[in-house]
This record gives sequence, structure tokens and C-alpha cells, in this order.
Amino acid sequence: MNILHIDSSILGEQSLSRQLSAAIVARLQAAAPGAVAQYRDLAAQPLPQFTAAPGAADAAALSGALEQVLAADVIVIGAPMYNFAIPSQLKSWLDALAVPGKTFQYGANGPEGLLGSKRVIIASTRGGYYGADTPMAALEHQESHLRAFFGFLGVTQIDIVRAEGVKVSDDARAQALTAAFEQIGALQAA
Repeated sequence: MNILHIDSSILGEQSLSRQLSAAIVARLQAAAPGAVAQYRDLAAQPLPQFTAAPGAADAAALSGALEQVLAADVIVIGAPMYNFAIPSQLKSWLDALAVPGKTFQYGANGPEGLLGSKRVIIASTRGGYYGADTPMAALEHQESHLRAFFGFLGVTQIDIVRAEGVKVSDDARAQALTAAFEQIGALQAA
């Protein structure tokens, strides 16, 4: 199994999404001996923004990001919520993945995703509560964006390990992390 481990938090060692994504990768490797993980830190080494005339270095960086995804069986993404959405570094990475003929194609019935064999596991962290049953649900553009994007690319196996309410109180943070680590413990390799 080839695992692509992506982190996007700007908080370094203080990041909860990084802690969760690392635990997910460790769990997958324990469940599938021989699994190989490749790591990419989008905050430390962000991809360039798309421009009308990307330079050669930009094109190589964007192509490299796509090749990592195409080679992966499982993609683990540390995705904190920033201002109701995903970090801009993560958005730039997603932009590099939407390539007609590689990750999706247009046909007579509209777009068709080409990454259906991949599994995506998202380590989601949120300071508040944004679930469907909360008053803030309409402001949730983090998990919904990632689900929609990878769904467009044909991915049907999307798992979310969530720790939300981590800024509400120390108790809420502890409960959220306990629940998230329990979810990670239950993950299967396939």
C-alpha cells in the first residue's frame, strides 16, 4: 500500500490536524505491514498559485503533486478549518490535482472522475461546532469542499476523522481528541 500523507496546518508542532494525520498514517502502517508513506508539508513547502503563464519550476511542482497522488493508494490529509474553509495551501494543492485526462474527464454524460480506486482519509479539526445539527452548519466549507472535490475526481471511499470544538474549552478539546483517536484506532487498512 502506498500512502500519501499531506499536512496543511501552519501551526507546526502545535497542530492538532498534524497529530491526527500522523496517527492515521501510523495506524494504516500498523494494519498493513510493508505500507510505504510519502510525506508532503504544504505549509512548509506550498505549491505555487496558478497563473496564466506558470514558469518551468511551477509546472514541475504542480506536476510532482499530481504524480504523488496518482501513485498513492491512500491519501491522508491533515485539514484544519481556517475561516470556515480549508487553508489556502491545501486549496493550491487541490488545484494542482484537477487535471482533465488525468484525474477526471468530460464525456457525453458530463464529468467523470478517474480516481475511483483511491481512498481519502481526512483529519479534520475545528475550533467550534459546524456539524449538520449545529447553528453554524451553513458556515462549514471545509469538509464539504473536500468531499465534493474528491467526489468529483471519482473517489467514493472518503473517511473523516474529526475533532471539533477544540477551542470551546479544555474539556471539549479533550473529548474531541479522545473521540478522534478512537476513530483512528478503528480504521482498517483497506
